[in-house]
Amino acid sequence: MFSNNMNSRYSFIGGKKGPWQVIEVRGIVGHSLEPVERVNVVNDVIKELPLNSSWVLQSFTSNIRYSMRDEVNILRAVQPLLNRSEAVSAVLIPIKKTLQWWEMAQDERRAIFEEESHHTTVGLEYLPGVARRLLHCRDLGEPFDFLTWFEFAPEYTRAFDELLLRMRASKEWEYVEREVEVRLERDDGF
Repeated sequence: MFSNNMNSRYSFIGGKKGPWQVIEVRGIVGHSLEPVERVNVVNDVIKELPLNSSWVLQSFTSNIRYSMRDEVNILRAVQPLLNRSEAVSAVLIPIKKTLQWWEMAQDERRAIFEEESHHTTVGLEYLPGVARRLLHCRDLGEPFDFLTWFEFAPEYTRAFDELLLRMRASKEWEYVEREVEVRLERDDGF
C-alpha cells in the first residue's frame, strides 16, 4: 500500500473493493463523503472513477512544511513505518482549511500550528503506537487540502480518540472548514 518507491502520488478509492473495510464515514465539519464499503489505497494517479466506486481522493507526499529541524529529527526517530502487521485499524481524515488560513504567511500558519496548537508536540505523545502519513491535495485542485492516514493496533484506539479530541480543541482547528473521518479495519481476505 504505502511504499518507499519514487512515486509520491496516492489515490484513495472509496467503493466496493480494497483491503480496508469501512466501519464508519462521519462528517465532522461541513459535508461528509458518501458512505462506502471499502477503501483501496493505490500508489498512483487514478484518472477515472473505477467501476463500483463512489469517490477518489488524489494526493501526494511532500516535504515536511511546518516543522523545524529538531522536530523533524525527533519525528523520524520515533515514527514507525506504515503497513505494520499489528496495525489493523486505520483512520483516513480529509481536511480542508479556510481561505483565511491560506491567506496567512507561512510563519503565521506555523505560529498557530505549533506555538499555539502544539500540533507536533501533541502528536509525538502518541508515537509509536499511532503511526501517520500526511498527504497533500490542495495543489491538485482536490476538494480537500490534506489527507491524513493513521494506522494503529486496536489497543491504541482510545489513545487515537484522545489525540483527535486534543487536536480538534486546538486553535488550528478554528481554520478547518471541512473534515471527514473514515474509520477502517484491514481485511486481508477481501
